[in-house]
Amino acid sequence: MQVSLNGNLRSGVGGAASIEIEAATIRELLTRLVERYPDMSEHLDRGIAVAIDGVVYRDDWTQKIPEGSEVFLMPRIEGG
Repeated sequence: MQVSLNGNLRSGVGGAASIEIEAATIRELLTRLVERYPDMSEHLDRGIAVAIDGVVYRDDWTQKIPEGSEVFLMPRIEGG
C-alpha cells in the first residue's frame, strides 16, 4: 500500500513524501515501518496518528487496513 507522510515524519524515511509498505493492521504497519526505517522509532515515541480513508486513529493499533485504502501518517498534535 502507499503510505503518505506528513510534516517532520518525512525525515524518518529519508525525506520521502510517501512510501510503499505492506501491512494488514496499523500495528503491523508501524512495526514494518521501524524495521525498514529505524529513524522512525523516534517519531513513534513522540506520538503519531494514522488516518485510513479520512478516519484518524491515535491509539487503536489493531485497526485493519482495507485493501486500496488511503493511508496517512502524521505527528500527533498535543491539545490542551
